Amino acid sequence: MCSIFMVYCRMIERSTLRERIADALRRSRVVILTGPRQSGKTTLARLFLPVDHVNYFDLEDPQSLARLDEPMTALRSLQGLVVIDEVQRRPDLFPVIRVLSDREDKPATFLLLGSASGDLLRQSSESLAGRAESIEIGGFRPDEVGSDRIDDLWNRGGLPPSFLAASDQDSVVWRSQFIQTLLERDLPQWGTRVSPTALRRFWMIVAHYHGQVWNASEAARSLGTSEPTARRYLDLLTDAMMIRQLQPYHANIAKRQVRSPKVYVRDSGLLHQLLHLGSLKDLLHHPRVGASWEGFVIEQLLLQLRPTAAYFWATHQGAEIDLVIRDQHGWRGVEVKRRDAPTATRSMRTALVDLGLDRIDVIYPGTQHYQIEDRIYAVPLTMLASPLPTIG
Repeated sequence: MCSIFMVYCRMIERSTLRERIADALRRSRVVILTGPRQSGKTTLARLFLPVDHVNYFDLEDPQSLARLDEPMTALRSLQGLVVIDEVQRRPDLFPVIRVLSDREDKPATFLLLGSASGDLLRQSSESLAGRAESIEIGGFRPDEVGSDRIDDLWNRGGLPPSFLAASDQDSVVWRSQFIQTLLERDLPQWGTRVSPTALRRFWMIVAHYHGQVWNASEAARSLGTSEPTARRYLDLLTDAMMIRQLQPYHANIAKRQVRSPKVYVRDSGLLHQLLHLGSLKDLLHHPRVGASWEGFVIEQLLLQLRPTAAYFWATHQGAEIDLVIRDQHGWRGVEVKRRDAPTATRSMRTALVDLGLDRIDVIYPGTQHYQIEDRIYAVPLTMLASPLPTIG
């Protein structure tokens, strides 16, 4: 019988991610798959190796932990694909995996799954330099759920149990439990020594800053703590892949430019939970609806396009661009507008000249793809499934 959330009764195909992982496993000795809790990493890994296989280690399972009491002894004899889930719980495994991946006969390939980005990637870069390939995943994407469910994806977020819940209320309950579990169980298990109550209050402050330039002193005052503590909390939630800090782009121009990052709650469903928004109707009538839409689109773009660099740009004179990215086509700007027919703005024209951008794409919720002005294009959100095209 289907569970109340119906998570396991309606699988959504994630063929692009599956192919990326397969390609990485063919060319690399170690592949590190990172993503927030409950984003589908384990489900993807099970497509390559069943969970009951002797080569599968789940570090939340006491039996797997016991098997790895002597990691070199446990892993040395294994051949083929070896999966280690929640690897951030055992950082001492990285040096062992480095030694095993360097064997000349290469009997094993390692797929490591982790729910934290900062410390995990630092450990892997130090221990597995030149050996590991990293893939970051998020929740479901528009190309995976279909254009007819984009509003549901925006409202509920992309974490599979939230998106696939039988009702909005079920989704709200799941997200509430997710936040509680992350703060009270997961982060402490990863070595975080912060009061869950204080971190929840801080996360709610960030939700109200969503899409804005971060002001550490103001946030610290609101929390009743110091600026260094506020910065530490921000970095903790960033490493847990719950918050994105989008850094400013510094062009060599005379105008004074903003130097602090913008902050976003990465999953739109968790943002709405922190803002106490239970339905799409609630969201559409909320004063932060535009900021929510902006963050949702930016997160989807960054996960799908995987640019080599990503920033925002703003000057103290008022010119700004939501996203400045570099990819194989050069530098481009992205503006996010929740309008039926977006138009060019003075900021866009200024950015084209001052930043030397090749083009600016304005992502909006319509259906038509058209040129607004020279090098400025309107691009429907539904086109996120493929690289943003060039017109004319």
